[in-house]
Amino acid sequence: MTSYYFLLTVAVIILSTKFLGSLSEKVNMPQVVGALLAGVILGPSVLGFAEETDFLAKTAEIGVILLMFIAGLDTDINEIKKNSVSMIVIASMGVLMPLIGGGLCYFFYFHVDPSDFEEVLRAVFMGVILTATSVSITVEALREMGKLNGPVGSAILGAAVLDDIIGIIILTIVTSMKDPSISIISILIKIGLYVIFMAVIALVLQATRPAIDALKDKRRISIYVMAFVLIISFVSEQYFGIADITGAYLLGLFLSTYDVKSDIARKMTVPSYMFFSPIFFASIGIKTELNGMTTSMWIFSLLILIIAVLTKIMGCGLGAKLCKYSSHESLCIGIGMISRGEVALIVAQKGYNMGLLNGHLFSPVVLVVIVTTIITPVLLKKVMK
Repeated sequence: MTSYYFLLTVAVIILSTKFLGSLSEKVNMPQVVGALLAGVILGPSVLGFAEETDFLAKTAEIGVILLMFIAGLDTDINEIKKNSVSMIVIASMGVLMPLIGGGLCYFFYFHVDPSDFEEVLRAVFMGVILTATSVSITVEALREMGKLNGPVGSAILGAAVLDDIIGIIILTIVTSMKDPSISIISILIKIGLYVIFMAVIALVLQATRPAIDALKDKRRISIYVMAFVLIISFVSEQYFGIADITGAYLLGLFLSTYDVKSDIARKMTVPSYMFFSPIFFASIGIKTELNGMTTSMWIFSLLILIIAVLTKIMGCGLGAKLCKYSSHESLCIGIGMISRGEVALIVAQKGYNMGLLNGHLFSPVVLVVIVTTIITPVLLKKVMK
């Protein structure tokens, strides 16, 4: 007999994520913090009301694909082109230091055997999680201070976009190496073929752009795009071994300059906001088992949090300094890039599904996301005064 308990579970998840998300907004925090806390409360850590199921896992996967597609749509390519050199330097340094710092922290704390390829890959993956940047809360803080369109605001926005692109490329390489029997050369060939495949998609879309933008009836475009996003995500994973979120993000990036972009974004955001995203963020919280945290894991959480904060300040700040920003501007840029967010959770989810992140390590990741999100606007407002 079919159990309909999942309907109640979904209803409670949607209501609780929206309620706590609204409370988060009222205290100047992004909704993602409330959604995460809702999952933690409903999960085994507190109430034990919800548990991870196949339905929630698959729904969360669609949610993450939609989130990354919308992130691609929201990417301002012109902003990247305008200050491309300085943004590339800042973003690269902001990825490199957390990658090394997070990897070394895992490597030495858990006494990883260098000959154990699987464990070394897990250490590298911990660094990959820390490369992500979420600037939604930073943007709000800069807007309040009237600094959003200044040199600091522009540098943070552009570097954050490139930051995530570089992070996704590294994620692709690391996840492709999950099977140690696969050679580096075959991985690079797959990535090369994937680049060609996506380049062809981009050229075809560019060629058909005038016809698409000229369409008078735009009501069905979002339906076709939704299907296309899922197909590209499937092909990326199934035939190239590339993360599905990479394909979704790139497709959003290709469509970000279309005139119909706003129509697509508006309609795609509705199912994402109402159903899929709450399930995704809650599923992360449900996986988090704080009551199972040992003293050793609390210490690791503290260490990884300190590394997450310092490596972004030092990495992005040094990159800004090399690009002739003043010391104060460099510090502001570094602090503005501290916040992790949905991208870090997306990467963590992908690693969990592929066995690169153990379940007990979800708690430190969630704590890093929540704490960095809270402290970033506080520190930014303090230094920018």
